Amino acid sequence: MPPSPALQAISESAVQSHEADEKYGDAMKWDELEFGVIPTDYMYIMKCSNGDNFSQGHLAPYGKIELSPFSGILNYGQGVLEGLKAIRTKDGRVQLFRPEENAVRMKMSAERLCMPSPSTHQFLDALKQTVLANKRWVPPEGKGALYIRPLLIGSGPVLGLGPAPEYTFLIFATPVGNYHKRASTMNLYIENEVRRATPGGTGGVKSITNYSPIILVTKARAKGFTDVLFLDAATGKNIEEVSSCNIFFVKDNVILTPRTSGTVLPGVTRKSIIEIARDLNYMVEERDVPLEDVLAADEVFCTGTVVEVTAVASITHQDKRIEYRTGEETVFHKLRVVLKEIQTGVVEDKMGWTMLID
Repeated sequence: MPPSPALQAISESAVQSHEADEKYGDAMKWDELEFGVIPTDYMYIMKCSNGDNFSQGHLAPYGKIELSPFSGILNYGQGVLEGLKAIRTKDGRVQLFRPEENAVRMKMSAERLCMPSPSTHQFLDALKQTVLANKRWVPPEGKGALYIRPLLIGSGPVLGLGPAPEYTFLIFATPVGNYHKRASTMNLYIENEVRRATPGGTGGVKSITNYSPIILVTKARAKGFTDVLFLDAATGKNIEEVSSCNIFFVKDNVILTPRTSGTVLPGVTRKSIIEIARDLNYMVEERDVPLEDVLAADEVFCTGTVVEVTAVASITHQDKRIEYRTGEETVFHKLRVVLKEIQTGVVEDKMGWTMLID
């Protein structure tokens, strides 16, 4: 399908601004880039009324948006989000990793919350326009990425509990460094009281309401832990996921990960690591993972757009701390290298996962 006229215009502008991009890159202290909000130049906006389909959106200067105090997002939390990265390759080009998976997941999340969603073509076209418009903010190869946040919200006013009369689809971005910049491994704490998701709830989709209830338990970071690992709500005996990423366990070269049964998010990085592992002839089991398997594991690692693929050095349960293998002689390291080489264009993408933007 040919690109939209807006995308073609942005592409021409990006080529013309190449010299300015280089000047900006020289001025930016990319080695000091943290994981935080740095406003970029443009965002993408598209709207539709309830019962209609999304039509043509447009780029706009990055800035504040106007919402009714009665909007569905503010009163009832009717909103879903996605997250992905634009990465600069060794030859200076910019590419996305499996963005169609994010489009499909946003549609699934929107259906769960009774919201219309952009088509896959609209989603991808909007992504391309946003990245090209903000191309000068994509860090040099190896220095970070442009983190992209697609957001779908009920923007119309509604008083009774029900779907909003209007919806807004936004995409905005910020350059980011490593989420865990000061450490190459993670140290997790198992939360025994608070549950991240419940059966029949929204744990398996990216509803914005999934995240604020667990901010409370991230206080574990003040005690020296990197993040929190949650147990299932039904039994309190099985591992589900970390606050914002999936988790894997390795025992005798067999890879275990909690199954996505409605309370665990089907992560794009998770899916990719499973496919890479099976392609490398590792046995991968997607099933309930009881605490006993956690205590007996040889290796543990987390996956996600933000954390990428990061080894877990330890997990603390109550007063017991379990340490795991890390380093270059691990299954984790082999899988991480393969994924990173595909994402950064070091090797040929035989999986067909990457999308070049320019």
